[in-house]
Amino acid sequence: MKIMKRPNILLTGTPGVGKTTLGKELAQRTGLTYVNVGDLAQEGQLFDGFDEEYQCPVLDEDRVVDELEDKMGDGGVIVDYHGCDFFPERWFQIVFVLRTDNTNLYSRLEGRGYTGKKLQDNVQCEIFQTIYEEAMEAYKEEIVHQLPSNEPEDLERNLEQIVQWIEQWVKDNN
Repeated sequence: MKIMKRPNILLTGTPGVGKTTLGKELAQRTGLTYVNVGDLAQEGQLFDGFDEEYQCPVLDEDRVVDELEDKMGDGGVIVDYHGCDFFPERWFQIVFVLRTDNTNLYSRLEGRGYTGKKLQDNVQCEIFQTIYEEAMEAYKEEIVHQLPSNEPEDLERNLEQIVQWIEQWVKDNN
């Protein structure tokens, strides 16, 4: 097994909580590789049908895992996706679940054109902490952390906190 010089990080949470904004900025500040799973799937057509109810393609999780396997073994990857329980546990040294107040989330999703059942289901997902619970079941409890993502100040605080964590991880593991 290869020894990683830099950690792999999973950013997860309900759509609209700020994963992409955080992930891209974090990659810029740290030099880690940013992977948005939705974009990766789009580029590689890693889909398994179309969901008529939600009007979106269905991700082929096995093909996504196959696509990322080699890159993850090298370390230094930030993965951004709203689902988290299909990735191999061994891939990540830390998991951050972004959380947003329901009123903020509702506005953000409306701004993306979400309506009806898709909008309601995503807001309910946040209310019931669905993604956080998935992360707690899929990964060791001590590596799963919740981060608030409501205000621009939260973004800066989260970036500083994660950058510090990365620097400490690199010191401890190299």
